[in-house]
Amino acid sequence: MAQRLTTFSKSLIVAVIVGGAFLGIRYLQQSGILGGSEGDAPKKESRSNASGFKSSDVIKVGVVTWGGYAGGQYFNEGFEASKESRFTKEYGIPVEFQVLDDFEASRNAFRADEVNLLWSTVDAFPTEVNGLADFDPVIVFQADWSRGGDAIVVRRGITKVSDLKGKKIAVAEMTPSHSFLLWLLDAGGISVKDVEIVPQASAIDAAEVFKSQKVDAAVVWSPDDILCTKAVPGSRILESTRSATNIIADVFIAKRAWAENNREQLQKLYEGWMRGAAEINSNAASRRKAAEILSREFTDRGTALTTEEASQMMDNVRLTTHGDNRNFFGLNNDYKGVNGNTLYSRMGDVYSGLGYVEGGPIPNWRRVAFPALVTAAQLDGAEHAAEGQKEFTKVTAEEGKEREAFASKQVSISFRTAEFQLDENAKYIIDKEFVEIAKAFGNARIRIEGNTDNVGSRESNIRLSQQRAQSVANYLAREHSMSPNRFIVVGNGPDKPVAPNTTEEGRGKNRRTDFELVKD
Repeated sequence: MAQRLTTFSKSLIVAVIVGGAFLGIRYLQQSGILGGSEGDAPKKESRSNASGFKSSDVIKVGVVTWGGYAGGQYFNEGFEASKESRFTKEYGIPVEFQVLDDFEASRNAFRADEVNLLWSTVDAFPTEVNGLADFDPVIVFQADWSRGGDAIVVRRGITKVSDLKGKKIAVAEMTPSHSFLLWLLDAGGISVKDVEIVPQASAIDAAEVFKSQKVDAAVVWSPDDILCTKAVPGSRILESTRSATNIIADVFIAKRAWAENNREQLQKLYEGWMRGAAEINSNAASRRKAAEILSREFTDRGTALTTEEASQMMDNVRLTTHGDNRNFFGLNNDYKGVNGNTLYSRMGDVYSGLGYVEGGPIPNWRRVAFPALVTAAQLDGAEHAAEGQKEFTKVTAEEGKEREAFASKQVSISFRTAEFQLDENAKYIIDKEFVEIAKAFGNARIRIEGNTDNVGSRESNIRLSQQRAQSVANYLAREHSMSPNRFIVVGNGPDKPVAPNTTEEGRGKNRRTDFELVKD
């Protein structure tokens, strides 16, 4: 038989029900199922916290929408810190990639310790290193070489670099695009003073200006190079970093204090990243997986990208290996190609001369380079080897004469009368005026044309000019380890004068050597 509840019992039950309801509502609010007041709104967890890692333990890497960081992103199984990441499983370090396409926002994030590593390019780094001096930034490793990602598009009628003289060129100043243009002008025997620069905020803006036909040329990023040629009838890609193989080097910088205090974790990051790059370079399935990761992650962040487009993006870079990094930091005494010191020092001088460097002289390479990770790494095997030189097939002088040159640079080399051997002064001039260009445009052939005045018979002058051009090719092959098959050696004799042979001054100008970069 049921008993009647007393007044006290009724009050107790009501209190329990009300209290339970209050706690339930509170729980639902805190869980985000029900909205709470502004003061009660729970704080949004960071990705790292959501993944179960302390934010302070996560290595945060600032990147842009670019295929050159695929080695690390592939090894991380994505952009977020995750227990599924190979960095976590094999090295015990959580890694997170933050896409920071806005330049100033990325630098502000670096200053505020919102990212620990930040993308940069060694060619443009001299223009910003003084602005980051309070943080003592150092370059900790190289991620890639641009191999087609940067290009210059030109309107109808422009077929070689010298045709740009007096023309309007849209370019984002103090960026890799700008560096590429400066190298290209030098290779073509002209300078920035010979053209009209139309500054743009970005390479994307440069492409739009070209499409509107307000300029004669623009330095753009892939795939805007193709889109520009489709938009402007008769336009063409004059040249790209597919030939200019060693100009744009993507690197990562860190604050020196952070790098030194987190040396062990940074070492693990480097080794995992290099393993990822080596797997992508050597295995088609790994490359496909990397493209799928880039497609998924960039699309999730608002940049729609198919797997095929992501794969093409990676085709525009050389993902650098541990061996490449050894070369880059000057740790391989047998390497004679372009390294970080070469690019940083040259572009530091160039940008300083143009007035783009503020805050006094830039620190030297030894101050900004942090090769400790590369030195300590234990990565052996063929997959970690450095990239080799391109293999060129031999072409005859007659065939080579007909090939189109995109850049030509005249260098005056003095020979004794009737002689063709290079003296020490001639070697110095070649080294100073052309060797760096030849190495930077590593996928282009080099046509060396010897020229004379008209003193003596035409036949003897042609033979002599051929011998002189061959002496230059032999020197470049012997002293700078360039492939002999790369050269097209031509003796013009007196047939291509650039000045009248009626004066000694004119004859002196005609006794010259022309270096031409030829598309292979």
